Amino acid sequence: MITATNLGKRVPLVDEELAILKGINLEIKSGETVAIIGASGSGKSTLLGLLAGLDTASEGYVTIDGVNLQALDEDGRAALRGRELGFVFQSFQLLPALTALENVMLPMELLGDASARERGEDYLQRVGLDDRSGHYPRQLSGGEQQRVAIARAFAGSPRILLADEPTGNLDSATGERIADLLFALNREEGTTLVLVTHDLKLAARCQRQLHMERGELEERERS
Repeated sequence: MITATNLGKRVPLVDEELAILKGINLEIKSGETVAIIGASGSGKSTLLGLLAGLDTASEGYVTIDGVNLQALDEDGRAALRGRELGFVFQSFQLLPALTALENVMLPMELLGDASARERGEDYLQRVGLDDRSGHYPRQLSGGEQQRVAIARAFAGSPRILLADEPTGNLDSATGERIADLLFALNREEGTTLVLVTHDLKLAARCQRQLHMERGELEERERS
């Protein structure tokens, strides 16, 4: 479903280049749950951005379902993201001027999905927020906002879900409830899940754990 081949990312400094990622090779199969773990600054969020086509590699390439992201322009990558990917972010990324339901509907509406409202209402009900559909993000708790973000991610039926520190802005009890919801929906939908986290307990819920250190990736056996 996802492959990375000799993937590297460098950024220019004043008199040199900084290598953020170095020679990453990775294969993720359809339906797998994979955690990418590592310290802050290790390159894990940069890798997730490259896998999503949100950034471009300095060398190597990423394929999603056989499509080489490097061969697409920005419009092509955006179209592929709309068809194939769902996202959950640490900072929720809800639009403050839209209600919970409108936030869930928006990605589907942008794709011209006539069932956007019906599916949005269904997924808000599935995350337990059907009674808050008309509320704005400022009227919701952090946990509720992340539940809206999860509903938005799954409502478009993505084949791949990318989650970047999805519990990072939540207290431990709320974070556990959000993780339970995320993995429950993922099992129901059969989605491929790639999860970036520094939380080892959360990572242990995935089938595979990949450790990022100084821009290099290695797989760790499950304990």
